[in-house]
Amino acid sequence: MKIGANYLGNGNCEFVVWATFREKVELLIFSPLPEKGTSPVVFPMEKDELGYWKTLVEDVYPGTLYLYRLDGEKERPDPASYCQPKGVHGPSQVIDHNSSHREDSNWGGIDIAHMIMYEIHTGTFTPEGTFEAIIPRLDAMLDLGINAIELMPVAQFPGERNWGYDGVFPYAPQISYGGPKGLIKLINECHKRGLAFILDVVYNHLGPEGNYLRDYGPYFTDKYRTPWGNAINFDDAYSDEVRDFFIQNAIFWFEKYHVDALRLDAIHAMYDFSAKHILEELAEKVEELSEKEDRKFYLIAESDLNDSRIIEGRKFGGYGIDAQWCDDFHHSLHTLLTGERSGYYLDFGKTEYLIRALKEGFVYSGQYSVYRKRRHGNSPKERSGKKFVVYSHNHDHIGNRLQGERLSTLISFEGLKLAAGVVLLSPYIPFLFMGEEYGEDAPFLYFVSHSDPDLIQAVRKGRKEEFESFDWKGELPDPQSSENYVNSRIDWEKRNEGSHNVLLNYYRELIKLRREIPALSNLNKDNLEVWGLEKEKVVFMRRWDDQQDTHVFSIFNLSESNLDIHSQFPDGRWKKLLDSSEKKWNGQGSLTPELIGSQDEVAVRGYGLSLFIKI
Repeated sequence: MKIGANYLGNGNCEFVVWATFREKVELLIFSPLPEKGTSPVVFPMEKDELGYWKTLVEDVYPGTLYLYRLDGEKERPDPASYCQPKGVHGPSQVIDHNSSHREDSNWGGIDIAHMIMYEIHTGTFTPEGTFEAIIPRLDAMLDLGINAIELMPVAQFPGERNWGYDGVFPYAPQISYGGPKGLIKLINECHKRGLAFILDVVYNHLGPEGNYLRDYGPYFTDKYRTPWGNAINFDDAYSDEVRDFFIQNAIFWFEKYHVDALRLDAIHAMYDFSAKHILEELAEKVEELSEKEDRKFYLIAESDLNDSRIIEGRKFGGYGIDAQWCDDFHHSLHTLLTGERSGYYLDFGKTEYLIRALKEGFVYSGQYSVYRKRRHGNSPKERSGKKFVVYSHNHDHIGNRLQGERLSTLISFEGLKLAAGVVLLSPYIPFLFMGEEYGEDAPFLYFVSHSDPDLIQAVRKGRKEEFESFDWKGELPDPQSSENYVNSRIDWEKRNEGSHNVLLNYYRELIKLRREIPALSNLNKDNLEVWGLEKEKVVFMRRWDDQQDTHVFSIFNLSESNLDIHSQFPDGRWKKLLDSSEKKWNGQGSLTPELIGSQDEVAVRGYGLSLFIKI
């Protein structure tokens, strides 16, 4: 059953909504706009055996506003609304997706193994804070080497300031960002330039304000609790229709908006103990769509479970998700560079952990976690590098700090270059957060624009409690303040100035090397060796590609001291390709020779990175 207001053309529109416990559901049509004192046109709806209410109405055109009236009392927007022009509490709007002018008919997508991802928060990426305002910056991202942009969630949320994880209409692009037309135009322009488009979606909870799903049916269950309250009902009574609501949503983004991949937020909060997990069913449906469209659509999970079954193929007992974010990689790198060891960083801080992250993906694959006070994870050794997305920055690990500090304000310029190298030379899919490439130093703070005073106070209290396990000092910026939103905007022009421009060019060079050298673009972890020196905080990595017979070797010095290293190098002669300490990268000058051999003694600058190719 296709839910929502489905415009069939010629003024015909079919309205379908699931409200299984309701005795009466009516469609209220407003034309033109609902004003106080005006009466809507009322249409009765018929209920089927599964609890879906349906009606076909004539003389209804795109732009029409409507509500549902439940049991003659509550008037509510459509849970599957395609647009909310008046916000989360207003009426829904009929949208004709079929007539959208598409200019990407020849687009075939990009293999996930070749993606260089770039995360954007629409509201703070530009002064305008809209989808269309992103378009003039696409060429600069292409010039950098980015070929996939990922938008933080855009599902309609209350007000105009939000990270997007408080969305309450999963099918409706945020109206203050430009709504459906703006998003379609942005995706068109991405595909015309050869950029893949990834959308962050939230299937583990809905926001608190404007969340009317409970009025329609058992979308939630008290069997499980999440950080946001009752879990979404994926395995209790009536869960078939709830599962279908979210699976249809995923297919909707792929079919109607031509999205290339979906990033699934916090799947560890998607509780499901049925025989076929919701993620497995979702992956199955997306694979069917990929086969139908002859184009691969991807699912990328955020997971706190360190469970390799998530990214294992379904025929081998896994869920079949294409890739997942790898927080262990971030934590192991972050702690070595910053020295932070509180909160979830308690489990990290040793060189051996970064070595394990580079070799396997997870650091914790069954070992005891001091932070969790139990064993954690299972082994991902057999999983390809293209199954993991890695980063030194993302919205979570910046925005969920007390003051929203970026890495650029926590470590030195040399450390920033080193962090970039570890990510971009890794055997995984690299992921950048907006502004990272030029060392943006504006914070990325948490911000909301709720209207309920009690809810605002609850958010403030919850944020304070969230930071209790960390050693961070200072006052919590008020999440409700508009200043948080304004202060979190990036300054795009910095990329043309001084050290910011140097860092930008350095990122460009790293990405170019990654794309041009087969040993760096090959994500087969079988073609990988990683080792190191714990006390000296040095990591060595060798990667190779058998078909092209290319071999590369990297040295990462994660200490602030210059070091003399002897006999840690692979056999053969190696020519230097890049050294982060060179003066052209605003370094003090390289200490590392242009050619090295396996028995040489080599000097490396503190926080230095050297990349070599075998000759």
